[in-house]
Amino acid sequence: MARASTPLMQQYEHAKRQHPDALLLFRVGDFYETFGEDAIRAARILEITLTKRGNGSASEIELAGFPHHSLDTYLPRLVRAGQRVAICDQLEDPKLAKGLVKRGVTEVVTPGVTLHDDVLQAKANNFLCAVHWTRKELGIAFLDVSTGDFQAGQGDSAFAERVMRTFSPAEVVYQRGRENDVFGLVKTEAHRSRLEDWVFTEDSAMAAIEKQFGVASMKGFGLADSPLAAVAVGAILHYLDAMQHARRGHLRQVGRIAEEGVLWMDRFTFRNLEVLHPAAPGGRALVDAIDQTASPMGARMLRRWLMMPSTDLGQIQQRHDAVAALLAAPDALSALRDVFKRAGDMERLASKASTGR
Repeated sequence: MARASTPLMQQYEHAKRQHPDALLLFRVGDFYETFGEDAIRAARILEITLTKRGNGSASEIELAGFPHHSLDTYLPRLVRAGQRVAICDQLEDPKLAKGLVKRGVTEVVTPGVTLHDDVLQAKANNFLCAVHWTRKELGIAFLDVSTGDFQAGQGDSAFAERVMRTFSPAEVVYQRGRENDVFGLVKTEAHRSRLEDWVFTEDSAMAAIEKQFGVASMKGFGLADSPLAAVAVGAILHYLDAMQHARRGHLRQVGRIAEEGVLWMDRFTFRNLEVLHPAAPGGRALVDAIDQTASPMGARMLRRWLMMPSTDLGQIQQRHDAVAALLAAPDALSALRDVFKRAGDMERLASKASTGR
């Protein structure tokens, strides 16, 4: 931590104390600066120059920074490296400020909580996951804050492993003291974040759920019989508060993770079929071979269908009929594709609008 030798560094220390586990990008003029251990990490990840502030003085500290207009270039690299990044911006025009410019953390970006296009993959969801353990069962919830897709369920460890593999979250939040459990459950490179015990209580969860959705129970979401899932939902909402993502009007409901009518594949089958990822370098996955979607929304839907294939014969027949009808009407198909291409990513655009972005 920097020594509070100047008003500017005192301001920095105050922001850093609020987010001690985050790499703090501190806006100074036309640059975002990092200090101390944050600077050492930023310089290594971003391959930028590491210098020192106050060379030779008692308040000497490591320093690394980049131009503020390059945020969209450097932020994705930090997040993809597994960093939680707090952005501390100038809250007033420096030309109009009297004395030290007011600064404050305006956003915390994590691998699982981001709306930045340069961090997200257009054709894939970016899920934040919360897991709540008890002796017999687990509650689990997944949220893609960039699209508003919010789903939850409850079951045994085998159920949790299936859905964890299927949703492949970018970040997992869990109860302090459950480190061994989460490392056993999460087989991917997902970032892991601890929360305090009190977050994973029914009272805390229902307070967060009522505040967000205006309901006193999960009955309307089909989760009345899944109290552990409700706790996981509440943990995600608490985490969003902690990350200062308070504007989330696009989160309107929570869906129940389908357990029936879906073909659940084990890890070996999923891998050997090369559904989303090729088995060997330079190979081609199934999704790459068949994806001819014209919009990011369609690409994400196709991936969901491939990850959780339907076993509902009526639904399968409807999809085949729709494909046959469009193949028989090439002009209509072409017109629809043009509409979808021009529409852009409506899911993520709607989420940005809701959050004031």
